[in-house]
Amino acid sequence: MIRYAEKKDAQAIAPLILVILKDMELPFVARYGEEKTLAVLEAGIVTESYRYSYRRALVSEIDGQVAGVAFGYSDKEEPQIDEPLKAILQQLEIDPEEKLFTDPETLPGEWYLDTISVSPAFRGHGVGTALLEALPQIALRDGEQVIGLSVDRQNPGAKRLYSRMGYEVVAETVISGHDYEHMQRRI
Repeated sequence: MIRYAEKKDAQAIAPLILVILKDMELPFVARYGEEKTLAVLEAGIVTESYRYSYRRALVSEIDGQVAGVAFGYSDKEEPQIDEPLKAILQQLEIDPEEKLFTDPETLPGEWYLDTISVSPAFRGHGVGTALLEALPQIALRDGEQVIGLSVDRQNPGAKRLYSRMGYEVVAETVISGHDYEHMQRRI
C-alpha cells in the first residue's frame, strides 16, 4: 500500500535516507557519523517544512513495515527546505550553519523527486516502481505538472527504470561532486 508518510514512520524512514546520503558521499555523514546523521534525519522527518519532512513523503507499506520511501518538493520550495535544519542541528549540539546539501537540484517548474529508497528486505518486489507510479498524486497536490529527478551517471539501472516510466534527460548537473543527469516527466 502506498500512503502519505506520518510522523510515526521517522525511525523506519531515516535509515532509508541514510543509504542515499552515504551513496552520495556527503561530507556531513563522514564528519558526524551515521548515528548522529540518523538523529538529524529523524528530527527532520517530524519537522513540518524540512526537506525530509513526513509531509513531503510517500511510503510503501507491506505487512505493517515501511518498505520504501519517496521525498520531494516543488522547485519554488527549494530555497527554504533546509532552513529548519538549523534548529535541529542546534538541538543536537552541531554548528547550526552546517549543511547537508549545498548544490541546487531542481529546475524551474517542476516537482523534484529528492530521494527514493527501498528497504533491502523489499528490493526486487516492485516497491520502487510503485512509489514512482504514485508520485503524480503528491506532485499534483503541490501544484506541479512536471516531475524531475537526478540520476547518478554511475547508476544505469536506475536510468533505465526512469526511462521506462516516461522520464527523459533534459540536463546534466553536478551534486555534491557527482555527475548526474536531470530527467523529467510531464504528468
